[in-house]
Amino acid sequence: MFSRIAQAPVKQLTTRRFLSSTSQKLSGHGDVGPYSNLPFKVKNRRVPYAIPHFIFFAAGFGIPFFACYVQLKRAGNI
Repeated sequence: MFSRIAQAPVKQLTTRRFLSSTSQKLSGHGDVGPYSNLPFKVKNRRVPYAIPHFIFFAAGFGIPFFACYVQLKRAGNI
């Protein structure tokens, strides 16, 4: 008997919580198609995507080699 009384307010709270959702959240998935899940533009860019992509990865791969060169030069081994 007490469990029924305790569950009644809980059901009301959960119902209210779900009813507060906006209709836009429930209306679909948004854009669908290739590249729609990326946070940046891939097609129709002023600078092709491959250029900043290459620069980003070249810098990340090259920094350790440059740091090694500087340290060897500083030590007089080169």
